[in-house]
Amino acid sequence: MAEASQPIGIFDSGIGGLTVAHAIRQRMPNESLLYFGDTAHLPYGDKSEAAIQAYSIKIADVLLRRNCKVIVIACNSASSAAYDLLREYVHGAVEVINVIDPMVELVTRDFANRKVGLIGTKRTIQSGIYARKLEERNSGVTLISLPTPLLVPMIEEGFFDNRISHDIIHSYLNDPRLAPIEALVLGCTHYPLIRKEIDAFFSGRIPILDSSEVVAEALWNYLSSAQLLNPETRGTDHFLVSDFTESFEASTRLFFTEAVHLEKYPLWG
Repeated sequence: MAEASQPIGIFDSGIGGLTVAHAIRQRMPNESLLYFGDTAHLPYGDKSEAAIQAYSIKIADVLLRRNCKVIVIACNSASSAAYDLLREYVHGAVEVINVIDPMVELVTRDFANRKVGLIGTKRTIQSGIYARKLEERNSGVTLISLPTPLLVPMIEEGFFDNRISHDIIHSYLNDPRLAPIEALVLGCTHYPLIRKEIDAFFSGRIPILDSSEVVAEALWNYLSSAQLLNPETRGTDHFLVSDFTESFEASTRLFFTEAVHLEKYPLWG
């Protein structure tokens, strides 16, 4: 049975999930975090469902062996491809939280019967999972989805808040299909890193919906109801990577200002 002092397990293919980890740190400063960045296989957005499921199971094994009290899938592609499988796999040993359901609840509550845009990886958009879940809730939301596959590699390479990112972002968001939207869901945990540029494109006219804070709140609600919030001073955060990259190390220091030690943990071999 899980205990409050155990760490929160979080995983993503790369740096995007750090936006979720940072929001969790801000919301729950007493918690210890164990983050797994599957940098050997990024980005997940152009991988097959079977591949993402295989990576996710391997990572879940690591997080369970490290005694995590909950697993947060900090990736939209993995949430759409592997959430149900992971829940079956852990068989109730720990709760599994994804980044899609909390956002769907927010959109259903605040934007019923309105036009909402969604940008994300090809995997997330092609899965149709947001539209399906919104329809199941009879939200009346008209969802306008647009794949934006260049954004993740752009962000992973450190291109944001410059001319290159400006041109790519504007090229996508100028798509006429997005013209009537009244809110925009950032359907990838990398995208909060370019939220300022996205907001500038729309001149602040519409809400930009970032899943990181929404997921952090959903996690707090779960831990509180399960009496698993850590009342003590937190321990040390740990960051595992399947392949060491300088860009990931730099990104962890961007979000977590203290010195960060990366532990290489290959999923295979």
